[in-house]
Amino acid sequence: MEIFRAMAEYGHEELVFWYDRASGLRAVVAIHDTTLGPALGGLRVWNYPSEEAMVEDALRLSRGMTAKNSAMGLDLGGGKAVIWADRAAYGEALFRAFGRLVESLAGRYITAEDVGVGPAEMALVARETRFVGGLPEGSGDPSPATALGVLEGMKAALAHLGGNGLSGLTVAVQGLGHVGSLLAHMLADQGARLVVTDLDHEAGRRVAEETGARWVDPGAIYDEPCDIFAPCALGAVLNADTVERLRCRMVAGSANNQLATPADGRRLWERGILYVPDFVVNGGGVINVAEEFARGGYRQERAYARVRRIGQQVRDILTLAEREGIPPFEAADRFAEERRQRLGAVRRSFIPRPPA
Repeated sequence: MEIFRAMAEYGHEELVFWYDRASGLRAVVAIHDTTLGPALGGLRVWNYPSEEAMVEDALRLSRGMTAKNSAMGLDLGGGKAVIWADRAAYGEALFRAFGRLVESLAGRYITAEDVGVGPAEMALVARETRFVGGLPEGSGDPSPATALGVLEGMKAALAHLGGNGLSGLTVAVQGLGHVGSLLAHMLADQGARLVVTDLDHEAGRRVAEETGARWVDPGAIYDEPCDIFAPCALGAVLNADTVERLRCRMVAGSANNQLATPADGRRLWERGILYVPDFVVNGGGVINVAEEFARGGYRQERAYARVRRIGQQVRDILTLAEREGIPPFEAADRFAEERRQRLGAVRRSFIPRPPA
């Protein structure tokens, strides 16, 4: 990978590599854009197949966070951190070393939970840095807010198609981690019929039993006839192969960067499958975390009121896409970028802070 070329293509400001010999930490923090404010984005821990895959993930995810934070109306830029490790490497030293990395960035990047970490790990990070959100004493686990936002977005998209709720519809949920399992329970409560899968068969089957879902092997989920396909695992699951296999009328889920390429968004559009842009529908978690940094501190009722407005944002974007004759992901990109540029013009002028 030509790193500087990749950063230029994605529009990144900063890419930080960090190795800590004592803990074995191998981490990358990608700061995509700070026009709207400090870069907020979660920490992902994954056993990547290569350094190139690790860097590519950081670049893609951080760019997506810029779009997400802008689309959610937050005064925050986009960033992401990734650690290359497997579960056996977890420990206090690893996450405290990562916290020191975050602290060294002096507030340009704010971290929170993502794939592979939970409240216990983030509490260790917070022992070394102020710049962390989603802690138990703050907004807590962002997963419930993310799942709620996806549910609200689904219902709004169904209404756009002329539907009337989720009762009786079949939803195929791919991935039953923190968010996917919560979403599955919410969907079951709404009367949806579920087909589910997860790479962790034991944990996934427990969720299937709890929700009355039908279990399928991970590779078969794309071929299941359903009304809604909900990707709730890792990104790039919508590609030239899988898009042709889908047997649904809508895609809406919590995973980040669901489209492998923009061409796959167009493939969905051409097939008549409504794609609800991921960085809009899955924005509930970042709204909840951002509330910690609002004036007056975290207030759950205010945060969740904003999460429920994701449904209206989905309606607005789908209306724009229909009016302009463009795929929804292009309409969402335009919506987020126009806000970033509009406010970026205002924020270019430097206003000095009064002395402390």
